[in-house]
Amino acid sequence: MSFYLDTSLLVAAFTKESATARVEDWLRNQNTARLSISLWVTVELSSALALKQRTGHLESDERASVLAEFTRMTANSLTVLPISDSDFHAAARFVDRSALGLRASDALHLAVCLRHGETLCTLDRRLAEAGMALGVKTLLI
Repeated sequence: MSFYLDTSLLVAAFTKESATARVEDWLRNQNTARLSISLWVTVELSSALALKQRTGHLESDERASVLAEFTRMTANSLTVLPISDSDFHAAARFVDRSALGLRASDALHLAVCLRHGETLCTLDRRLAEAGMALGVKTLLI
């Protein structure tokens, strides 16, 4: 089984959040050969860190350090899954199911997981529930 790490998990792993210790413990017990992301995670992580910097929760040097550490982790330990046109089409179908309450970015993560047979690992309960409803294996950390 391979685990797709969503952005919420990685933000908690690299910055101080209420779930940081839990996420660090979970990651420590994983086989890095089984961990994956998509390039979309990279975009969202950069956005989350920029927001933390703008709101005063992260200094610019801390942001640079986190981005460097994430880049090293990606190069050394993570599989980067490709995103295809079909993933964008699937994501659009997922957000059309309004009862799921999905944002476009979350729907894209789910589409990538579904196509690649990955288990989505997240801190986001709503995303995990939507994933299960769509047949995506999910793990709420």
